[in-house]
Amino acid sequence: MSGTAVIVINLALIFYSIGVWSERFAGRLKSWHLAFFWLGIVCDTWGTGLMFEAVGGMTYDVHGISGLLAIILMLVHAVWATVVLVRKNEQALMSFHRFSVAVWVIWLIPYLSPMFFQMADLA
Repeated sequence: MSGTAVIVINLALIFYSIGVWSERFAGRLKSWHLAFFWLGIVCDTWGTGLMFEAVGGMTYDVHGISGLLAIILMLVHAVWATVVLVRKNEQALMSFHRFSVAVWVIWLIPYLSPMFFQMADLA
């Protein structure tokens, strides 16, 4: 895997984590949280594309399938956050973080799975 892919995927983790956890701690969705959601998905998609180039395409294993699911969920999450902010529904703005944390946890599966698979191979 290229160094660029590693950097970009790690930027995805940083951006998405800042967006999700700052929203959670604030207790209310704000536009700057949304900006970090979108930065996270852009970096994740870009990094995934770089990895596809390195390995010759999608792999149909736990990592590949959970990664695809995570990108789809991140996209749904970012679009829904955009809609919630545009509609300015106070109840939705205050409770959105529940969905954010769930998507973030699911996103960690493809992020961390290569490390766990590599550790299992070394044992």
